Amino acid sequence: MNRMAGCLKMTVAVMVLLAAVVFQANCDSFGMKRVRSAKILGFDWQNCGQPDAPAVLKSLTVSPDPITIPGSLTAAASGSTLVELASPLSLNVTLEKEVAGFWVKVPCLEQLGSCHYKDACDILNQLIPPGQDCPEPLHTYGLPCHCPFKAGSYSLPQSEFYVPYMDLPSWLTNGNYRVQGVLGGGGKELGCLKLSLLLLVPSPGKEYYYYYYYYYYYYNYYY
Repeated sequence: MNRMAGCLKMTVAVMVLLAAVVFQANCDSFGMKRVRSAKILGFDWQNCGQPDAPAVLKSLTVSPDPITIPGSLTAAASGSTLVELASPLSLNVTLEKEVAGFWVKVPCLEQLGSCHYKDACDILNQLIPPGQDCPEPLHTYGLPCHCPFKAGSYSLPQSEFYVPYMDLPSWLTNGNYRVQGVLGGGGKELGCLKLSLLLLVPSPGKEYYYYYYYYYYYYNYYY
C-alpha cells in the first residue's frame, strides 16, 4: 500500500477518487490475484459535476499510451476548489465494464466495485498515515495529501512515477472500464470525475489472447 501511495499524484478531487481506486486494488480481500504484467490503453478523463461545482480538475496528462504495469509513467495535473474540503467527505464510486456493447455496473463486494465511502479522508489516512510526509513528488511541490484541503488552486508539474506489481480483484479481467467518483460534503455535491480505460491482463498460457486484444483495440482506437 505504501508503494501505491507513491503513485498519488493528482490534485484535490482526482487525488481523493484515485486514492479510493488504489485502496480497492490493494485491500486485503480474498479473490485477489498478483498481476505480473498488464497494459492500460486509452486512458481518458472528464469532469462530470455541475457547471458550478466547487472542486474541478482543470488538466490531466498521462503518458505513455499504453501504460505498462509494472513500469514508469509521466503525469501532470492541475485543479482547484472554491471551498475547503474537510472531513467527512462522502465518496460514491460507480465502476462499469463493457459487456457485449452494454455497460454493466459492477456491484460492491468486500468494498470493491461500485461502493459508497462515508469519508474519503479516511481512505487517504490509510494510504498515508497522519504524521508521515506526503510521498514524492507531492512533498517536493508542497502539495497536501491529507484533509483538510484549503480552498485554492493546485498544480503538479510533469513528474515521473513507477507503477509496481499489484494485486487486483480476480474479476478485473480484460475489457473496457469506466469509473465515476462523486465527492460530497455537507449534503452537497462538491465535484465529479469520470475515468475510462482499456485494461489488458494476460492469463498464464493464454498470452496470445492478450496480444490479440492489445493489437485489435490499439488499431481501432488509433485508426
